[in-house]
Amino acid sequence: MSKEYIVIPMGDPSGIGPEISVKSLAKEKVYEKANPVLVGDKKIIEKAAQIVKAQVEINVIDNLEDGDYRPGVINMFDLDNIDMSTFEYGKVQAQCGQAAYDYIKEANRLCTEGGAAAMTTTTINKEALKAAGINTLGHTDILSDLTGVKDPLTMFQVKGLRVFFYSKHVPLRKACDLITKEGIKKYVHLMIDALGTLGEDHPHVAVAGLNPHCGEHGLFGDEEVKYITPAVEELQAEGVDVSGPIGADSVFFQALHGKYDGVLSLYHDQGHIATKTVDLNRTVSVTHNLPYLRTSVDHGTAFDIAGKGIASEVSLDEAVNVAAEYASAFAKKQRN
Repeated sequence: MSKEYIVIPMGDPSGIGPEISVKSLAKEKVYEKANPVLVGDKKIIEKAAQIVKAQVEINVIDNLEDGDYRPGVINMFDLDNIDMSTFEYGKVQAQCGQAAYDYIKEANRLCTEGGAAAMTTTTINKEALKAAGINTLGHTDILSDLTGVKDPLTMFQVKGLRVFFYSKHVPLRKACDLITKEGIKKYVHLMIDALGTLGEDHPHVAVAGLNPHCGEHGLFGDEEVKYITPAVEELQAEGVDVSGPIGADSVFFQALHGKYDGVLSLYHDQGHIATKTVDLNRTVSVTHNLPYLRTSVDHGTAFDIAGKGIASEVSLDEAVNVAAEYASAFAKKQRN
């Protein structure tokens, strides 16, 4: 099996991103399925390696094919953009916000022009980005701006459970108001397309109910009656293999155990609770509709423990593993 390149921007230098990057890339297992490459500042990575006591060689490269992809070697693109005389761990700093943005921008270039199939992002800090004058304050917004993709689709994966989100960062009241028949149909088709890029050629998906017991025929809310059920019925008439609405108290459990290849969560916390209850540390975010595959850790910069060497790399391990798992299928679909 050919191994694809996975690019990892190291995140805000003042946070735990550099430490978990070194810990993760020091492991032999990560090189079994992929060729991982770090984008960051060599000085910060050297410091992180000292902090976590990792015996690694840092190999600065200019092209992906120049890397030495074997355990014990961290191949990286060194942007050399941190002034160590003013650098501090655990602090909001404009230079760190700018640096984190620059790492993402370079990683995006490597994915769109340099031959990488996937990007695995670590952690950035919104306040640091703002201090640097950057108005796109999250990974998804930044990547949307850099690629011109206006409607990226978010999927969470943990073990066998894959959850897509109809809406994300909106108030719950607004999330309910956003439910429409055409919206449900649109997102189910997006799910089907996304799962296809991951190698699921004939996925069976489900739509979660919005209200308790899916509204009990209008007794506890009428969104299922007015919008969700009609959308599912029309999709089924089109030949789409979709079920629903199915009560949110059971559909995620069923998908975890293999009944469905994906579930459409109708608001932010509905899907977040379902996945993170299965395993908080191994829940991975996957962004679809970009020109490349993107996975991400699902935690923050943890300024309170940055520089102490105690941050867990488990989430990054899993995010790189998911990227490696899907990268070949994704790259094959894109190249065809």
